[in-house]
Amino acid sequence: MSNVPVFIEKIENAINNSLPELSEETAPIAEMLMYSLESGGKRVRPLLCLEFCAAVGGDPEKALKLACAVEFVHTYSLVHDDLPCMDNDDMRRGKLSSHKQFGEANALLAGDALLTHAFYLISQAAVDGDISSLQCVRAVKELSSLSGMRGMIGGQYIDLKYENTPATLPVLVEMDTLKTAALIESACTLGLIAAGADDCELSYARDFARELGLAFQIKDDVLEAEEGGESSDAKNGKVTYVSLFGIEKAKELAAIHTKNALGALDHFGPAADEIRQIAESLLYRKN
Repeated sequence: MSNVPVFIEKIENAINNSLPELSEETAPIAEMLMYSLESGGKRVRPLLCLEFCAAVGGDPEKALKLACAVEFVHTYSLVHDDLPCMDNDDMRRGKLSSHKQFGEANALLAGDALLTHAFYLISQAAVDGDISSLQCVRAVKELSSLSGMRGMIGGQYIDLKYENTPATLPVLVEMDTLKTAALIESACTLGLIAAGADDCELSYARDFARELGLAFQIKDDVLEAEEGGESSDAKNGKVTYVSLFGIEKAKELAAIHTKNALGALDHFGPAADEIRQIAESLLYRKN
């Protein structure tokens, strides 16, 4: 029986219980955070965190706060991405983006709160005895690095730099490795850190995540192109795999990167079967 439905339920419950009680004056902050956290995402990153923890014999319950931390960072990035100074998107997953719902300044604060609370959750995992102090430090280092200048922020910088400027394939690959794959990498590695995995296991997880991240982004480009209409990338003059290669070739590239990701899972054997299923489902997703 698949762990996925159980893990998703645990993730949702953990997210719903992750925010502190606030005063009457500051309570709307929590409302703004939950508005974006509950916006219908697939929970791919926290799910991978729990799955990797389980794949090496760890207790996924001990990784729950770390899984939520990754989802908080991911959600903050979406809130900020939608801002007028970034991609300027009015809608996110079928509803108003945060800045259209609450105002630009409040959306900025909501993103900041999501980011800072992610690291609170990791530290709380250590306080609660879910992970050791050393595991806490390793998890903080991992998430801050992969969501920072050498990870997601670096990718976002490249993304903005090449608005209305032709980007080459190497630039596109570097951007998506940083902007998309790095946070997926953090999800996989945090799950392993919570389980006490060794460096060899972490290395294979990194290989998997980087390939899966590229496949994920290419598939996103394909889905946007197939939807029709003007995407935010097209609106901002950004190069995509579809604009470079066309839809069919982009689909082939996504399949190649997925195959490479699956190959990196060989080290984990049958214990990673559910992770394999997740990777394959992302390749064939419709949204």
